[in-house]
Amino acid sequence: MRDTASPRGWPLLLVMAGALAAMAGTTALFVTHEHAWRYLVAAGCFVQVLGWVRHGARRGGGVR
Repeated sequence: MRDTASPRGWPLLLVMAGALAAMAGTTALFVTHEHAWRYLVAAGCFVQVLGWVRHGARRGGGVR
């Protein structure tokens, strides 16, 4: 397997979907001032972290 610093496959999908959800939630929160959108922001950040964790596990831990 080729070692790469950029996520691919499922980790890439999780990172991008999490970032998109967090940005959409942030925008909606600022526009509507409805505090319920913060849960979308938190979920988006959580999904993004899962993507980076999956990417790190695929690489065998941290950068060496």
